[in-house]
Amino acid sequence: MTQRGRFVLRHFCDMILIIGGTTEGRMAVKVADEAGRRFWYSTRGDLQQVESHNGIHVTGAMDADAMTAFCREHEIKLIVDAAHPFAVRLHNTVSEVSRALSIPVVRYERTYPDHTDDIIWCKDYDDAIRRLEQAGVESLLALTGVQTIPALKDYWSKHKCIFRVLDREESIELARKDGFDIGNLVFYGDKSDLEIMREVNPQAVITKESGLSGGFTEKADAARELGIPLYAVCRPQLPDGFTTVTGQHGLRKEIERLVPGFYELRTGFTTGACATAAAKAALTALLSGEEQTRVPFSIPNGEVFTLPVQECLIDKDWAQASVIKDAGDDPDVTNGCTVRVKVALSSQPGIHFLQGEGVGRITLPGIGLEVGEPAVNPVPRKMIVQELSALYEGGLDVTVSVPGGAELAQKTFNPKLGIVDGISIIGTLGVVRPFSMEAFVEAIRREVEVAKAIGTPRLVINSGARSERFVKALYPDLPPQAFVHYGNYIGETISIAEELGFKDVTMGLMIGKAVKLAAGMLDTHSREGVMDRKFIRRMARESGCPWRVRRAIRRITLARELWTIIPQEYLESFCSTVIRYCHSHCDSLLPSGKLTILLISEEGKIY
Repeated sequence: MTQRGRFVLRHFCDMILIIGGTTEGRMAVKVADEAGRRFWYSTRGDLQQVESHNGIHVTGAMDADAMTAFCREHEIKLIVDAAHPFAVRLHNTVSEVSRALSIPVVRYERTYPDHTDDIIWCKDYDDAIRRLEQAGVESLLALTGVQTIPALKDYWSKHKCIFRVLDREESIELARKDGFDIGNLVFYGDKSDLEIMREVNPQAVITKESGLSGGFTEKADAARELGIPLYAVCRPQLPDGFTTVTGQHGLRKEIERLVPGFYELRTGFTTGACATAAAKAALTALLSGEEQTRVPFSIPNGEVFTLPVQECLIDKDWAQASVIKDAGDDPDVTNGCTVRVKVALSSQPGIHFLQGEGVGRITLPGIGLEVGEPAVNPVPRKMIVQELSALYEGGLDVTVSVPGGAELAQKTFNPKLGIVDGISIIGTLGVVRPFSMEAFVEAIRREVEVAKAIGTPRLVINSGARSERFVKALYPDLPPQAFVHYGNYIGETISIAEELGFKDVTMGLMIGKAVKLAAGMLDTHSREGVMDRKFIRRMARESGCPWRVRRAIRRITLARELWTIIPQEYLESFCSTVIRYCHSHCDSLLPSGKLTILLISEEGKIY
């Protein structure tokens, strides 16, 4: 690479180094890719295929000197250690470089099942050998990988041992080099752990504590089913100074904190996550008698986060805690509000949710809660119940409040959903991704569910208030809940309608989204693409428009210009062509129903 090439690369490459080669490494690359900025991804070999739009993949093992030189040359400001948990030498190298250059390290850790008594836990390979020999195990199936053949030599040199390894020449050569009989190798392939164990029929099986992504649970379940003792070598302890995360959301939060500006927008937490944290803090305070200042809690995917507690009050039979919501850079009306939860002991078994100040009340069916219940949605309820039931087995009353929530609710969909007196405690992920497609589509789903629950015979979907105003005149007898905004997510909205069983769906389209949809864009957001002038000219030609009109289409910058460019005598034909193409992409999404597509002009004329 030329010096100029190095300068350009460094200028456009953000200073993050991901150490990978694992499932977690691939996930870390995915998280970093979301920023749309350059970063480095390092693996020892080149066998792992990594899909990345922005990552620069470098291969070759690096010792401390090589990694130090690399980090200095490329001005690395953060190392993400997503290597295998048993890569002790690599972890130590990362730790040494981190201390020498004052670079923070985020460890992307695996999720590990709890230690159970039916597994024989060994602190290291020497301990495993000692236990195997004490138990008189004469035949062993080793699922620890080819790299552990030297570590178990004192066992296999005296007893029968079968190693399962990757089916590649490199693995066979490593085994041969270590003096292992390659006739005692079996290979990863189409056979499951259970089938391998049945075929080998060993007295015992040994594996590493490799976590869920390493297939530990599958190996343990197979050994249990066959009644074969399972020896597990405990994962090594990580060096001090690493910040540990256990999933994608946690990794992104740490990158946002340690490399400000890497992402254009910060993530935040949902009201459901804040309520969960506040509820756990309140119950912990009640049971311990100590005010809480920070509280760890789990989000639905199992990741653990910690939030600060703003306020904590304790009485004899109840305690109350508050968390300030940080929605990141998402334009959420509840950003900065106080989410307060009071947890009180109850003589009634179970956990009961009560309506507090600023939290809405359900008046219509359809969002998974009984009419009259406080608007604490199902996923936040599940999160709260999970945290509280782990701390206390008796009955509890949980009152969630959001001061000022009644005023905030007027800026939300709640009035339309039949939720009165306040906001909803929502969130299916626990974290808020700014301008998240998932959050928008989830909001669409909630509206469509309400429309279905109240029995509206037709669902009318529109891009926004303007198109809805024009279409409403055609369906004056439909209730307000029958009209739902799809924003840009046309395909997702129609699919939800099909899933929920709507037989009649009407879609209102303005010309800008119509020409994109006609070209096959079921998501019409500008990030997914721009209008295709060439395709619009094709539709104009099919509609009989003369050459001068098609030439004028080449110069348009906004689709609405079509209303003035296309002569009146060709408009009906052109609109019919556009609608026909829209149907060609949408009808298959509603196979059980009928879709009516309305194209709306700037003045509100409907084609």
